[in-house]
Amino acid sequence: MPLHVSQAPVPALHSVLAALGSPALRESSTPALRSVQGPLAAELPLPVHMLDVAAPTVGPAGTPRTRLAGWRFMIRGGDLSLAAADVLCTAGGWAFSHFFEGPYIASTERALRQAEDSGSPWQPRLLSVPELYMLTLWLHGDTAADPAEGSPDPADVLIPLAPAPPGIAAHRPHRVADLLPRLTVRLAPSPLLGSTA
Repeated sequence: MPLHVSQAPVPALHSVLAALGSPALRESSTPALRSVQGPLAAELPLPVHMLDVAAPTVGPAGTPRTRLAGWRFMIRGGDLSLAAADVLCTAGGWAFSHFFEGPYIASTERALRQAEDSGSPWQPRLLSVPELYMLTLWLHGDTAADPAEGSPDPADVLIPLAPAPPGIAAHRPHRVADLLPRLTVRLAPSPLLGSTA
């Protein structure tokens, strides 16, 4: 398999497993998890990185700056992915944040299948651009890299997940060098209307 899925920090996994075993799970706002019969498993951990909008590029090559925000686990019941769980990095360590369901679950699985079908070795990560309400599967070419570190390389691939922002097609792979300039333009502050110099 060309995907080299990283191991999440043990405390991050433990926080999700504790939440799955909690009585509060049956009271969660995630219907798929409240109604499932049988055991649930936390699988396919993906590091979630955020694009740093305050300083979107560093260095002469225009390498985007990112920071690790947490880890996302797919929650499976039997053969189905029912939901996802987010774990955040806090001052006290890794802490369970919440369960959720919705279009990003199926979209993430579809993008991972696209990555597997590419035949290239990748380390899958998630790259979030909150200002655009955008989430992408980030396929990092250095499969031995620390999943908590680094920035997207121009040759890395981003697959926008659905729903994608207007003008950006979901599930169409883009090289970082091609997609990042489009995102940077959208993230640039717009001049004030009617202002005079």
